[in-house]
Amino acid sequence: MSSVWLSRALEESRARGFLGPGPIEPHIEHARGFLRAWQQHSPAPPDRFLDLGSGGGLPGFFLLTEWSTPGVLLDSMVRRTAFLEEALSWPDAPSTGSVVTARAEDASRDLALTESFDLVTARSFGPPAVTAECSTRLLKVGGLLIISEPPHDSQAADRWPAAGVAQFGFESLGVWRDASGFHVLRKVSDTPEQFPRRSGVPSKKPLF
Repeated sequence: MSSVWLSRALEESRARGFLGPGPIEPHIEHARGFLRAWQQHSPAPPDRFLDLGSGGGLPGFFLLTEWSTPGVLLDSMVRRTAFLEEALSWPDAPSTGSVVTARAEDASRDLALTESFDLVTARSFGPPAVTAECSTRLLKVGGLLIISEPPHDSQAADRWPAAGVAQFGFESLGVWRDASGFHVLRKVSDTPEQFPRRSGVPSKKPLF
């Protein structure tokens, strides 16, 4: 992987206020947790992944440097996606990354993105019900949604009730713990036509 490019990209992301202050190494190690959570379920990289609410580029940038697989970095804020596109144009950047500027509710209805990913990652996208609803139409049946959980949350499993995630076509595979916790959901059935609801509704009226 291009560690020089990744370090430069994350340092610039931090300088622009897209990552928190402090050293970038803890951010990289946290992103590595998404990789390890995936590897608990599949020895091979996904054919295609999407980073939901990519923001400052994590875990998307890290996964692009680890896998020679296409990855889409999705965010609704133009300022952030402009930076993501800029960083991916620098020398030694991964060649398999692309950027989409859109709300997840709208992007998931785009035929180029609908049900076309084996993996969706979410670092700090939103509450569980919002993340599940906004990601389900992006995933293939059998694909995984991996979500970073709040630190030291002993009730992480309770945040993802079985009946709640089932309405979006998911089953919970539980929490995988590394230095951080990651909840893993598998998409087990087709997305009901009504999901996701129109832009903004999932966050205003979460279903669990």
